[in-house]
Amino acid sequence: MSSIAAMTPQEARQWIREGRWQKPTAVMANGYTQANLAILPRSYAFDFLLFCQRNPKPCPVLDVTDAGSAIPSLVAPDANLLTDIPKYRVYRNGELTEETTSIEHVWQDDMVAFLLGCSFTFERAMLENGIPVRHIEQDCNVPMYITNIACKSAGAFSGPMVVSMRPVPHEQVVRAVQVTSRFPAVHGAPVHIGDPSVIGIQAIDRPDFGDPVTIRDGEVPVFWACGVTPQAVAMQSKPEIMITHAPGHMFITNLRDEEFGVL
Repeated sequence: MSSIAAMTPQEARQWIREGRWQKPTAVMANGYTQANLAILPRSYAFDFLLFCQRNPKPCPVLDVTDAGSAIPSLVAPDANLLTDIPKYRVYRNGELTEETTSIEHVWQDDMVAFLLGCSFTFERAMLENGIPVRHIEQDCNVPMYITNIACKSAGAFSGPMVVSMRPVPHEQVVRAVQVTSRFPAVHGAPVHIGDPSVIGIQAIDRPDFGDPVTIRDGEVPVFWACGVTPQAVAMQSKPEIMITHAPGHMFITNLRDEEFGVL
């Protein structure tokens, strides 16, 4: 696992492209920023960009490709978004119709790809501050939940915010807020701390995406806005087609996490 963590982004993407890694990417290429993916036909692109601009907590934009291009020129100009993610999802008219390891067969010449900030970026900072990250400890995917927090609608797009959850010892909650607040471009500070039912989560042990993790005595569930939000929005807004990453299976950029940190 240590060699996987020490990979360069190029090495990690090569493994993914060759089908050698089809699992969540949290443990890969430590120190490099990972991103959520949303791909739409050009006819939807302006509305979706506006949706992201109005909802920067769950949808912080890192890069947008030219229409018809699968090359993220700002964050990884040597990458290919058609093949460099371990697992993709294809939504058609709001229905999940396919999971695949390549989207070459569904790519259209008018498509625009959006890369959105991912909370994996601040997890390294949490670990360096002695704050546990349970899904890494348990070698599983981070738990994610659809909430009752409504995003601000834009054009064709509306829907609920999705959040990711990490249990934090109660005495470290303030520190967790401070540490993650340094990364506003990748979700930043939590959107909720404590009672999950307040934000519409009825069963903390049954996440909508990802895997359940252990919450120990003396720990508090802490929730951050999540870049899986576009998938919940796709299910509600029902665009003709939207391609996303499978939750936890991210795109690894060439940028260092610390480039997104602020004082």
